Order: sequence, then structure tokens, then C-alpha cells
Amino acid sequence: MSVLQRLATRIEHNWYQPAWKNAWLLPLWLLVAPLVWFKRRWFLRQPPAANTVPVVVVGNLTVGGTGKTPLITLLVERARALGLTPAIISRGYGGKAAQYPLLLTAETPVSASGDEPALLFRRLQCPVVVDPQRARAAQVAARQADIIFSDDGLQHYALARDAELVVVDGQRNFGNGWLLPVGPLREPLSRLRTVDQILVNGADFSVEPVALINACTGQSLPLTALQGQGVDAVAGIGNPQRFYRTLQELGAQVTEHSFADHYAFTAQDFAFAQPQRMLVMTEKDWVKCRDFAADYWWYLQVGAMATPAVQQQLDQLLLRLASGRAQRSSGEHHG
Repeated sequence: MSVLQRLATRIEHNWYQPAWKNAWLLPLWLLVAPLVWFKRRWFLRQPPAANTVPVVVVGNLTVGGTGKTPLITLLVERARALGLTPAIISRGYGGKAAQYPLLLTAETPVSASGDEPALLFRRLQCPVVVDPQRARAAQVAARQADIIFSDDGLQHYALARDAELVVVDGQRNFGNGWLLPVGPLREPLSRLRTVDQILVNGADFSVEPVALINACTGQSLPLTALQGQGVDAVAGIGNPQRFYRTLQELGAQVTEHSFADHYAFTAQDFAFAQPQRMLVMTEKDWVKCRDFAADYWWYLQVGAMATPAVQQQLDQLLLRLASGRAQRSSGEHHG
């Protein structure tokens, strides 16, 4: 690990410690805080034009994983159950396409789309559009859907939105409560007063393991197959400890192999792997390893489950947005 990597790891660790441990970063914080304030005020004064289709932003205030991807999966499934046709837009972090907007197909390489859009497309088989300019992605998605979910983008104010959902990691919460780089916050906590709903992972909804899937064949094993097994656990996600803890709760004896969030894996990264020992990774990491995966590699498929009360609130929100769009379309037609 390089000096810079060690420093970054130390800073991130201190986000969830008393703020004085990162006090040496205050000069940078004094630059970041005014920029965050100014950016939001600028777009509030000159808001972007509304989209033709309702857009729901699923984002967070903190850096790192909070459970947005499983929640978006749940929202897409619920939208379909309510008779809506959903699409997803994403910045496509970690991917680099020849041109944008990029409408994903089965042939789209993960290197072009990024890992999370690839996961969502393969899992849900709904339109997924990637573009660093999310407003442009929304224009493409609107041609194929009547509701759009934005994977992240809470701070991307150039994208007009009809609702904002903030996802919070119920274990790490907001760390020391400070903005970057002293703390993990992208925006101050006061921003929570302006969103439509706050969803706490571990209280309002939970991310539960569903099955163990073979990385080569797609064969499914029950979760009980992990009991008493020694496994090499691989994670290139924002909060790998949550993944390791889940495997341990399922009875596995875990050896941890952590990589940076959105890490671009190569076959050489798995030199430690042994055919006689099960290797288990996240689904988000698997989509980047499909081309060189071995038959003793598996990924843990997970799904989000909301409490009945929260599920009812989310359903009502989706129906309200769909109803509002229908009324707008009717008014435009009669006009």
C-alpha cells in the first residue's frame, strides 16, 4: 500500500471517530464548505427545466456505500408491481464509454458502463442509461419509461427531480457529522430537512442475503452452504465490513480481501485463490470478474426488504408521482 493510500485509509477511518482526529484537514474544509453552499444556492436560484417523466433521486449525504443499489432494485420491482414502466439513470462511476448517453445492452462491457449500472441492468432487465450529465441521461430514459430512478445524484443539481430519497447506513450513520474532508458528509445535515424521505438501512429497510450464485454457471446454492466453510471473501465496495459480517452471520469462516470501491479487478488480483477453498464476492464485484472467474468462485446475491409501513409510504410516493405525470400530460394534450 502506497503512502497516499495509507493516508486516505487513515482519513476515512477518522471520519467515524471524534472530529479532532482529522482537525489537520481544517484548511481544506474551509475551502470545501463554501463551495458546497454556493453550488446549492446557485442551482436553487436557476433550477433546471422539469423532466417529461418523474425522476426519483436515490442518494446519500455521505461518501461510501449505504445500500442504494439494493434499494433501487426494490423500487424498480415495486414500480413494476404498481403498473409503471421504470428506467434507471447513473453517472456510471468507474466506467468510460466512447460516447454518451450510453443505453446499456447485454453486450455493453462493464469497463464502459461502470459496475453498478451493469449489475442493475443484468438483475432487473430494465432500461439503464449512463451519462455523467444525468439530465441528458434522463431525456433518453424518458423515451422508454414513465418513471426514472437516479442512482445517486443527490448533489447533481443540474438534474431536475420530483422526489429525493436519502439512504443512511444505520451502523455508521453520519460519522463525525462534518463535511469532507474532515468528515464523510458531501452536504451538511441540514440538507435532510429538504428531502422527501430518509431511509435508514437496518431500520426502515434491510439488505438481506438471498442466495449464493456460482460466478461461472449461475448455479444457486442455499445460504446454509456457507455454514462452517472457510471462504476467501472479496469486496471492492464502499463498506466491505458489512459484507464480511453478513458472511460470518451465515456461518462462514472469513478471510478478508478488501479492495477500493469500484476497483477494476484483473485475474492477477486473485493469485491468493485456491480451488479447494470457496471464494465469495459481492454481486457488484462479480460483474467485473465474469470473463475470468473460476468455477469455485461465488457471489452473494442480496435484496432489500422494507418494513410494511415504509413500503406503503414508497408505494404511495410512486403512485402520486405517476398520477401527477398523468395530470400534466392530460393538461398538455388539452392545451
